[in-house]
Amino acid sequence: MQHNKEHKVRDFIYNGQPSRVVFGAGSLAHLEREIDLLGARRALILSTPEQSQQAQMVADRLASRAAGIFPRAVMHVPIETAREARELAQKLGADCAVAIGGGSTTGLGKAIAMESGLPILAIPTTYAGSEMTPIYGITEAGLKKTGRDSRVLPRTVIYDPELTLTLPVGMSVTSGMNAIAHAAEGLYAQDSNPVMDLMAEEGIRAIAQALPAIRRQSDDLEGRTNALYGAWLCGSVLGNVGMALHHKLCHTLGGSFNLPHAEVHTVILPQAIAFNADAAPQAMARIGRALGGQGGASAAAGLFDLACDNGAPVSLRDIGMKESELDRAADIAVSNPYWNPRPFGVAQRGEIRQLLQNAFEGIRPA
Repeated sequence: MQHNKEHKVRDFIYNGQPSRVVFGAGSLAHLEREIDLLGARRALILSTPEQSQQAQMVADRLASRAAGIFPRAVMHVPIETAREARELAQKLGADCAVAIGGGSTTGLGKAIAMESGLPILAIPTTYAGSEMTPIYGITEAGLKKTGRDSRVLPRTVIYDPELTLTLPVGMSVTSGMNAIAHAAEGLYAQDSNPVMDLMAEEGIRAIAQALPAIRRQSDDLEGRTNALYGAWLCGSVLGNVGMALHHKLCHTLGGSFNLPHAEVHTVILPQAIAFNADAAPQAMARIGRALGGQGGASAAAGLFDLACDNGAPVSLRDIGMKESELDRAADIAVSNPYWNPRPFGVAQRGEIRQLLQNAFEGIRPA
């Protein structure tokens, strides 16, 4: 009897991340119960300035159990902001923090947790996935330091799709593509495992189905529920296995050229997947299957079409990159490469430079 090679189980190590997830429309109603279960009494509520209304809504719900609101989370978590929030938590006698919003707010919560050990409860309103990872990033004197530390993982995450109904369609699509990138790279990670493969494929499928529905009708609760479910799965993959070329390029372009985070992921993903296609055929088959594999399109072309058909940018030119900066971007990316199924060190600089050129022009992968 012939065994299909794809189903041969490889050796692996799997560590589950210890976090509690409460998922479903209207699940914000369980907030008080979840704070009780953390053994906490007074919560400091974190948000960005743009989401201060949602933070106020959480504070009103918690009434006397809200210690205060810190509505000043910003991208890339400047160390000054983190210190200010930590000092406020201390001054107000807060014994937990509730982070409502996207990656910036969750990131601020993580920075507080790292120094103070305060438990964090996250309420994500985008598809960033940061709430499922022990990865943190803090910017000091213009340099962003990232690392992994189990102390920063939110203890509890409440996913309430009703809170995402007002996320603008454009942001929803790029945030969804950013989530798909975590899962796609997880499928060919050096430390991948069968549990993460299942989560990655299902996460890509859920978001790929959700984005056209959200684009047709932005307050489609079923579409929003699918997207948030996919974001949870993709974030879990990001939290459990290493990332490769795609994330290296996005960190380079975001950190050194200050390009917007989710948009960079959206533009680079199809190009990075095309670069890795021949080196990771099983991952490509799974991505293709998750996207619905229409017309025999490759995984890379399928991702390009998903972004393009739903109105997202597909070229670096359209999100503020200058062509004159591509050489420096290629130099930075190859100087300290991550592990990747296909090497991309100094010897491959020409190929990476070409990948960036394709991304700059927004060329659909063949």
